[in-house]
Amino acid sequence: MNNMNQMMKQVKKMQEQMLKAQEALAEKTVEGSAGGGVVTVQVNGHKKVLSVAIKPEAVDPDDVEMLQDLVLAAVNDALSKAEELANEDMGKFTGGMKIPGLF
Repeated sequence: MNNMNQMMKQVKKMQEQMLKAQEALAEKTVEGSAGGGVVTVQVNGHKKVLSVAIKPEAVDPDDVEMLQDLVLAAVNDALSKAEELANEDMGKFTGGMKIPGLF
């Protein structure tokens, strides 16, 4: 019975640590960019876009599609980095297993 109580305490402690790690991801940010940095996107560890910055030289009224492509590429770059960040932080608890809904 003592082993069961000890195991439950360890599970509870691990759950608390995982919750803290998930909360900390909201405070961490990554940046994606495209076009040599003319478009940058900042995303937090929960994959929420925080900001989009576009330098004036990226804006060409005759080529709106290029700007759209740059924004899309920068967002995807940032989201990919946020995914890596989450996998890195939460992988400590899951041993590299992907658990749906965890992060």
